[in-house]
Amino acid sequence: MSLVTVADVIAASARIAPFVRRTPLLHLPGGRLWVKPENRQPTGSFKVRGAVNAVGRLAERGVQHVIAQSSGNHAQAIAYAAGKHGLRVTVVLPDTAPELKVAAARRLGAEVVIVPPALREVTCLALADRLAATVVRSDDLDVIAGHGSAGTEIGRDLSRAGTILVPVCNGGLLAGVAVAARAVDPAIRVIGVEPELAADGVASFRSGRRTAWPVQQTYRTRADGLRAPVLGALAWEHIHRYVDDMVTVSEDGIGAAADLLWQELGERAEPSGAVTTAAYLAHRDTLPAGPVVAILSGGNVAVRPDADDMRGRSLIRGL
Repeated sequence: MSLVTVADVIAASARIAPFVRRTPLLHLPGGRLWVKPENRQPTGSFKVRGAVNAVGRLAERGVQHVIAQSSGNHAQAIAYAAGKHGLRVTVVLPDTAPELKVAAARRLGAEVVIVPPALREVTCLALADRLAATVVRSDDLDVIAGHGSAGTEIGRDLSRAGTILVPVCNGGLLAGVAVAARAVDPAIRVIGVEPELAADGVASFRSGRRTAWPVQQTYRTRADGLRAPVLGALAWEHIHRYVDDMVTVSEDGIGAAADLLWQELGERAEPSGAVTTAAYLAHRDTLPAGPVVAILSGGNVAVRPDADDMRGRSLIRGL
């Protein structure tokens, strides 16, 4: 199985530059935590990095119709990328997906198919066959390479970072950041973060074998973007080789972290995006010395007022 290389990440970074935002690092006052606000991306999450890279490469090869299954953010990102390259796009979403994410995918031009959570994958594959569409998985090699660009930016903006905390769904972001971080500084520790109620990735990491959890278990968490029942096969190969540790956070911790990000930085964090800050708050005494970077992976939640006033409290780097 081919793995993503540093050269792949560098090429992806250049390819996606016209379509994504180079997010800064925000310092949380009173501690050693820096937050990378990927909620500021065009579709409200980091997913646009991998989607633009993967869809762009497919467009170069003459693909005309792409399809993906998603809890919401990957779907929006694929729709955004397909629109930029003039491709038809279909996305399969679970009937538990927040209406905000469903509406956004449609607004971006996607044909949306809604199914029960357990039928996402099989429906996507059946439709791909019937529609002659190319599936874009959220841990495809080109997707992982695109996500790695976030890790490259962290290394450039905070070369002395000791730890990077990364949310884990199917593992594509964690895989890409781990590849990039190893290139920047092999001493940087890369740690994946999952909700306690959807900790299939932690179970895999501890056992050394990719482990699946039943959908009815992973769907208990409020972090709707992290409910995948198993790590992607390609993502797992990277995680198994390059990631230093994985930890879990509680549902209460996720809510408290989202509130803190809003109060201190004026940043909207969906529960999936708040897990890394929650991990810092819960595990900071056991994290390695030095600055800690938490990737705020998404902010697709209802808008809160006075965001501009709150954002003024942050110290910003990497602009």
